[in-house]
Amino acid sequence: MGAVLTGFAIIAVVVAVGYVAARLGVGGPEARTVLNRVGFFVASPALLFTVLARADVGALVRAPLAVAAASAVVSAGVFVLVDRLWLRLPAPEAVVGAAGSGYVNANNIGLPVAVYVLGDATAVVPVILLQLLVLAPVVLLVLDATTSGRLSWRFVLAQPVRNPIILGSLAGAVVSLSGWTPPAPVMAPLDILGGAAIPMILLAFGMSLHGTRPLRRGEPRAAVGVASAVKLAVMPIVAFVVARAVLGLDDAAVASAVTLAALPTAQNVYNYAARFGRGEILARDTILVTTLGSPVVLLVAALLVA
Repeated sequence: MGAVLTGFAIIAVVVAVGYVAARLGVGGPEARTVLNRVGFFVASPALLFTVLARADVGALVRAPLAVAAASAVVSAGVFVLVDRLWLRLPAPEAVVGAAGSGYVNANNIGLPVAVYVLGDATAVVPVILLQLLVLAPVVLLVLDATTSGRLSWRFVLAQPVRNPIILGSLAGAVVSLSGWTPPAPVMAPLDILGGAAIPMILLAFGMSLHGTRPLRRGEPRAAVGVASAVKLAVMPIVAFVVARAVLGLDDAAVASAVTLAALPTAQNVYNYAARFGRGEILARDTILVTTLGSPVVLLVAALLVA
């Protein structure tokens, strides 16, 4: 559990630096926007390419993929159902809420959890690949469609060409499947650029907290509550049921699946919301609430599935 708390502490420090930077006016009033745009168009595609190029994409066919996919889809579906019955958010905000309910922080927190808690760094790979190759493109596609007001086959087929994150993910997957190892002069600059992605996202998230009070009156508190409850409670339960009752996995695999499902909402959700200018407060507050609540859920999950 100490390793999990350490991972959260590291993230909290970088987010706090972003908050202080915004408070001191470092970078000017447009710093958050600039960080988000550079992270989206430059750093994140480089990061995704290098991660996937070195990963075993074949890990997607393993049982953990089925658990990750089922828990993500069911959780997002629960949010959408509650939204249709009660919240009735505009379409882009509903997409952000659904993403916040089922998109886990598999990189910043998932990797240290996999290494120090599960003892297997590859445990998180299926989740990362699922989110990068399937969930993120779907979320971005629907956000683009609902904010631009257009959806056609031409639009759908043009998404990989128009979206740098999808391009980076697909290129990395192709390299991995081909078995080709890019030379160091190719990977080194991409590693440097990719290394800037997570700090940029976390700094921008910290900057977004300056001058705002999470869960204020007049903000989407009900939507944040629903998304956070689904993420922290429903998703781990679904992962347990699918892993244990449906797939019949062993105790170690069940513990791994539940632990990964109990991770908080990823900062990427805020990055996507900020990119399209919709649902930013919903994404920000959901990330904050689930990040604060996830250590408790992880501890309870560890005790129950031990």
